[in-house]
Amino acid sequence: MRINIAAAVALAGVGVAMLSSCIKNDLPYPRIEQFITALAVEGESREAVIDSAEFKATVFLDETTDIEQVRFTKFKITPGATSSPDLLEGTYNLSKPVVVRLTRYQDYDWIITAEQEIQRYFTVAGQIGESVIDPVGRRVVVIMPETANLSRLELTSIKLGPEGITTMVPALEPGVINLSEPLSVAVTAWGRTEEWTIYVEKTDSNVQTTSVDAWSQVAWVYGSCLDTMTGGVQYCVDNDGNWIDVPAENVSQTGGVFTARIDHLVPLQRYAFRAVGYNEDGSIEHGNEVEAVMQATELLPDGSFDQWWLNGRVWCPWNEGGVQFWDTGNTGAATLGQSNVQPSDDTPTGSGQSAKLETRFVGIAGIGKLGAGSIYTGKFAKVDGTNGILDFGRPWTVRPTKLRGYYKYTSAPINYASAEYKYLLDRPDSCHIYVAMTDWTEPYQIRTNPNNRQLFNPTSPQVIAYGELIRGNDTDGWQEFVIELQWRSTSRVPRYLQITCAASKYGDFFTGGAGAVLYVDDFELLYDY
Repeated sequence: MRINIAAAVALAGVGVAMLSSCIKNDLPYPRIEQFITALAVEGESREAVIDSAEFKATVFLDETTDIEQVRFTKFKITPGATSSPDLLEGTYNLSKPVVVRLTRYQDYDWIITAEQEIQRYFTVAGQIGESVIDPVGRRVVVIMPETANLSRLELTSIKLGPEGITTMVPALEPGVINLSEPLSVAVTAWGRTEEWTIYVEKTDSNVQTTSVDAWSQVAWVYGSCLDTMTGGVQYCVDNDGNWIDVPAENVSQTGGVFTARIDHLVPLQRYAFRAVGYNEDGSIEHGNEVEAVMQATELLPDGSFDQWWLNGRVWCPWNEGGVQFWDTGNTGAATLGQSNVQPSDDTPTGSGQSAKLETRFVGIAGIGKLGAGSIYTGKFAKVDGTNGILDFGRPWTVRPTKLRGYYKYTSAPINYASAEYKYLLDRPDSCHIYVAMTDWTEPYQIRTNPNNRQLFNPTSPQVIAYGELIRGNDTDGWQEFVIELQWRSTSRVPRYLQITCAASKYGDFFTGGAGAVLYVDDFELLYDY
C-alpha cells in the first residue's frame, strides 16, 4: 500500500498530539550557562575584561568619556540567548554597576562595571614629596616645610579633572597662590560640579621614608624630600648601625619623590631602611627609620618535569597519587587521539626527563581540530564538547623576579588556522612561554569554546606582574632562558602563580603548525636582580 508522504507526516503529527495528551513531560530544561563573549564602548582606554566564571565584565574608559553616558559599540552573547537590556541600545550610567540578564531556559545575571582613571596633580615650588590627591574626599593635601610662607606659595602645575573639558572657579593657574587657609575650588566637567578643598600641612622634617615593600631578596623603598634635594636611601641589618648607601643608579626621582631598589638581601632577615636628602651645599638630612622582615623564598614544585604517570591514554605531569601542581591539555586531546604532551628522555643535562609538547591535528578520518601541546600551572577542569575548560593558577604569595629554565623548539609552517588568524597560514609557528603573578581570588577559568571563550589576558587588572618568551624559529638544540617579570606594583601581594608553555602561540584559537615541538625542562623561580 502506498502512503502519501504529506499524509504520513500529518498522521505522525496526530500521533504526537495524542501522546502529548496522555504523557506528561517531566524532563527539565537543559541548564546551559549564557555568556557575554565580546564587549566594547566608545571612548575606551583599553580592551574590556570578561570574567565568565564570575559573570562579570569591566570596561575601561579614557578620562574624557562621560561615565554617566556610556555608549556600547560591541555586545555579543552566546548564540540563542536574549538580553535585557540590549546594551547596544541607548546609553548607560556606569558610575554604578549595571545588571544585564541573559536568558535561555534559565536567567543569568551579569554585572557590568566601569573603571576610569583621571590624571590629577597639584604641585607647589618647595613642597615635600608629592601632593596627596583624594578624589573620593575631593581634597588636595600639600606638605610644606615649617619655614614656608603659605600666603605666597608658587603654584607650578594643576589638573583636577579630565583634560580639555574641565573648568575651575576660581580659575587657578601657575603663579602666586595663598594657601594660608583651606581653599575651596569648584571643578566642573560634563555639566557636573564637584567642590574640592586644597589644604597645606607643615612638617619639621624635610625628608620622609613613606613606605617599604620587602620581598624575598629585594626591597623597594619610597621616600620624599624637598624638590631642591637629591633623594637617596640607606639601610642596615637588624639595626646594627652600619648604614649602607644604595647606589645612585638604583634610585629614581621625580621632583621631591623618589624610589630605591635594594638587591641581594637575605630572606627572612630584618632590616632597617631610611630615606635621605642631599642638599645643594652637600649636607645630608635623614628621614624616619622603617623596619621590615624579608619574605622567604619558595621552590617551584616539579620544575624538573621528572614526575609522570599514564592514566589510560593521558600522560599526567605528577606522580600517581602525588600532589598535582602542573597539568596539560592532554585530557581534551585524548578524547580524539593520544596525549600531545609526554615525558621525554631528551634533556639539557642528559639525565632525568623533560616535557615534550607537540602540536598535532587531533581527530579521526579528518574530523577534529588542531591541538597545541601545552603545560601550565593549574588543573584541567573538564571537556566542553571538543573544547577544554581549564583552571589556571596555583596559590603563591611570595614575589619572584625571574623565571629561569631550558627549552628546545622546532617550528613548523602554520597549516591550520581559525577564521581570525587565516593571515598566519604558511608562516612559521611560534612557541610561547609566559609567567604571571596575579591576585585572582580563585583559579582563573580558561574556556576555548568560541561561544563563551575566555582566555588569559596579560593586561587584566588582576595581573600584577608578567613576562614572556616568544620564538618563531628553531633553537638548534637546548637553550637556557631567563624571563624577567615586569611588576606593575611593588606593594600588591600576589595570590596565584601562572606559568604556561605552548608549542603554538595561538593554540587557544586552534591555530598552529602540525609538527611544531617544544621541549621544556629545569624551571626555577629567582628572587633577586
